[in-house]
Amino acid sequence: MNQAQNWGRVAVLFGGTSAEREVSLMSGQGVLEALRSRGVDAHALDPAKQPLGDLKTEGFERCFIALHGRGGEDGTVQGALEWLGIPYTGSGVAASSVAMDKTMTKRLWAAEGIPTPRYRCLNSTEVSGLDQQALSEWVADLGLPMIVKPPHEGSSIGVTKVKALSELHAALQLAAELDDSVLCEEFIEGDEVTCAVLGQGQDAHALPVVRIAAPDGAYDYQNKYFTDSVQYHCPSGLPAAEEEAIQKWVLQAYRSLGCRGWGRADVMIRRRDRQPFLLEMNTSPGMTSHSLVPMSARAAGIDYPDLCLQVLSQARLDKGPRP
Repeated sequence: MNQAQNWGRVAVLFGGTSAEREVSLMSGQGVLEALRSRGVDAHALDPAKQPLGDLKTEGFERCFIALHGRGGEDGTVQGALEWLGIPYTGSGVAASSVAMDKTMTKRLWAAEGIPTPRYRCLNSTEVSGLDQQALSEWVADLGLPMIVKPPHEGSSIGVTKVKALSELHAALQLAAELDDSVLCEEFIEGDEVTCAVLGQGQDAHALPVVRIAAPDGAYDYQNKYFTDSVQYHCPSGLPAAEEEAIQKWVLQAYRSLGCRGWGRADVMIRRRDRQPFLLEMNTSPGMTSHSLVPMSARAAGIDYPDLCLQVLSQARLDKGPRP
């Protein structure tokens, strides 16, 4: 019996109800087809259309989570699968929950000495009460340009690059409409890169760095998934020592959050001194035709179906199998 048969009936979870549903549908379809091409008994399940309890009644033995955003990447579905006793791919409940909250992630990284841009945050209900003096203080603290984002969203949804004080309040309002808190970050001028990780603990290893060159620096939702105007460089073209330093920081950041299975960190390299700053950790990365983990894996000699198999092979529960 080969490994795929040993895994039994596998559910690929994709779709869901988050703002990233469209991307998740593309990711999940790719994963489903890849697993089937390698002999895995894989089936689709969209939690927006079918209850998770069906996983148990239909005899599924493990899950590949291809959900993105809230409800799929924030510990929610992980907790449900823990309760059902069905091993799943990616990080556990706690790591998924913390990594999904960009503000909490930054607080943890700052405590660990991991470089991340300076920031300020506030409750979304406070946005309407901000006066011009308060906005001016934020600009004086973080400078311009400034990045404003909803800290629990992904795929650049609701993110604004604020270039003038007059734009700040509208950016805060947009983020507040999407989240119960708002995160403002110092803008790091320089190269944008991403680095994927496979594995767990001391066995985790970083894949080659991907350097991203977006038109006018706008690596937004549309450019990420629906255009071919973004240039991706893998090999990155960075000096070897610089790439190794980024990989080292990303591994430390991944382990500090308690991530497992796989993940991908977004990083900015400050142009003036080449200092890397970590922005966020994605614990259920995209697997679309434009996605970066498959690109990085391919540079390391791992094709898309084998990448899916590697991720699936590490499916587990936080505390082992349930009786």
